Amino acid sequence: MNDPIGAVLAGGSGRRMGRDKAGVQFRGRPLLDHVAAALTSAGLEVVVIGREKPIGDYATVRDLPGLGGGPAVGLLSAFAHHPDRDVFLAAVDQPLLRPETVRGLLDTPGDAVIPVANSHPQVTCAFYRAACRSALEGMLASGQAKLRRLPDLIDPTMVGSDTWSKWGEDGSSWLSLDTPEALRAAEARH
Repeated sequence: MNDPIGAVLAGGSGRRMGRDKAGVQFRGRPLLDHVAAALTSAGLEVVVIGREKPIGDYATVRDLPGLGGGPAVGLLSAFAHHPDRDVFLAAVDQPLLRPETVRGLLDTPGDAVIPVANSHPQVTCAFYRAACRSALEGMLASGQAKLRRLPDLIDPTMVGSDTWSKWGEDGSSWLSLDTPEALRAAEARH
């Protein structure tokens, strides 16, 4: 392993939430702090992707210019800023991310290690090795901007519930709390 980084996607406008999600409070702390704490507990250096200005004590990386935005551009921006490092990608609105799940994905072989829940690859809560970079660059250069297309271009390890449940994961790690309603439901549920 090449000392991977934990990259938190935080460049979106927060349209569904009605404001910037990074600072939205969940259980008394900003969403960003929850995600960063899980990544740090798993032994990763945290970098916030999609920001021009620093946010809190976290290092930030701007999205590469001329490519638009979104998770695929965020991942490529993380690779561009840290060219020799693998990237664990997590969205800022996934505050229930578990360090045990991060470690389980980090310890699994494959060019990318992507959990699957209900037949859906969880591409914004996954581990991408530097070997993915050229496929990602080609995908974006051809106008394909959806990160969910990347697994078709590489040789990923898809991790199903039969594996991630052994880590104590119940699917909450990739639960996106991207609306006020989802936030309230998660507060009430957990």
